Amino acid sequence: MSWQPITLESEFATLQPLTAEHCQALSDAVQDGKLWELWYTSVPTPERMHEEIERRLQLQSRGSMLPFVVCDPQLTPVGMTTFMNIDSVNLRAEIGSTWYARRVQRTPLNTACKKLLLTHAFETLGCIAVEFRTSFFNYPSRRAIERLGAKLDGILRQHQRHANGTLRDTCVYSIVASEWPSVKAHLTYKLEQRY
Repeated sequence: MSWQPITLESEFATLQPLTAEHCQALSDAVQDGKLWELWYTSVPTPERMHEEIERRLQLQSRGSMLPFVVCDPQLTPVGMTTFMNIDSVNLRAEIGSTWYARRVQRTPLNTACKKLLLTHAFETLGCIAVEFRTSFFNYPSRRAIERLGAKLDGILRQHQRHANGTLRDTCVYSIVASEWPSVKAHLTYKLEQRY
């Protein structure tokens, strides 16, 4: 399995390998909705975007993350997403550390991004499972993950801390390889309905 930077493209979104050159565009994008103000998420402020990009690129250099900048159909950066907690031995990864500018939330963009990432994970990299994790209180994220077709594996109680210091219960979802054909058909249908 080769977790190398790659560009993934669809009609609704393009995922490009994250670089330091994306800093200003992502700093602008994150201001659409002031996403860092949501207490149950971990989204960088515009002032800390460079630091967050560097963190993700360092994890990439260690082989545990493959970060992307998310672009809209006009190739304008509107967010970030990653393969993270990559386990090349057991053929597993998590899709996470995702955020989108408010203007593209609840559009086909998220569905398209997840279809691109899942297709790459299952059909190119041979993953046996892909996970999604989110705070118990991040109801929009939980609904979005469930709409993809992922199933709740369980809840890790007091798993870590939110940015404000409160304890976080983490909901763990997954899609396994045998479910991928049905999930792919579902995502394709959803995108065709939005077209």
